[in-house]
Amino acid sequence: MKYLNRKAGTLAIALFSASLLSACGGGSSSSNNDVVAGIETKTASYEIAVTNLTSNQPLSPLLAQLHRSDYRAWVIGTSASEGLELLAEGGDNNTLLNAPSSHVYSAVSGVGAVAPGAGSIFSIAADVNSEMSSDLKLTLISMLVNTNDAFVGKTGIDLSSLDVGETVKHYLPIYDSGTEANSELQGTIPGPADGGEGFNMARDDVDYVARHPGIVGIDHGYTESVLNSTHGFDSPAAVLTITRTE
Repeated sequence: MKYLNRKAGTLAIALFSASLLSACGGGSSSSNNDVVAGIETKTASYEIAVTNLTSNQPLSPLLAQLHRSDYRAWVIGTSASEGLELLAEGGDNNTLLNAPSSHVYSAVSGVGAVAPGAGSIFSIAADVNSEMSSDLKLTLISMLVNTNDAFVGKTGIDLSSLDVGETVKHYLPIYDSGTEANSELQGTIPGPADGGEGFNMARDDVDYVARHPGIVGIDHGYTESVLNSTHGFDSPAAVLTITRTE
């Protein structure tokens, strides 16, 4: 398998990013705020900064959600939702972004894929009353696009005690959605390493979310793999910095 040179690799990421923008509606947001009349509210705003720590795994457009503690985008050991499956297999965050929910106050998509070593910064906000503010959580999620169904993120990050001007940092682990076998075969990986299929309705794996075991790749004797050692990864795959701005 030939390695892409830097220029070709950058072009491939750019083309893949453009296709994801079309799928995800990059830079879009949704709000499900349902504030009771007569109860004073205030805007809680946060700057979200994510840096890709991998060597050759572009991240799909980032998805951030502000929500209550009784919402989780995923739970280890349980079956992935359709929205999570779409994101983990194809980088498409539209379903999670726009899904109506009384538990999710606001959701925002970043713009474009995040290349290895690069970063993305965007903002998310919600109008909250005192009860909502005391139970405010954040979820951040993205696909590692040179995989079958790996995603990086955290769900249920507590923001209730983060004051304006304060910053908190989280290192993001890697998960396997369990919806697609980690075959690494040609035509099965949507990222620039392959340009293959993204989402497939058929679930041919364990059908529960778990920590990702990593790739094998052609350099470790798996001759049918379209991946090589540069596509390997260790947790964490990204670092998330959250700053309260309002």
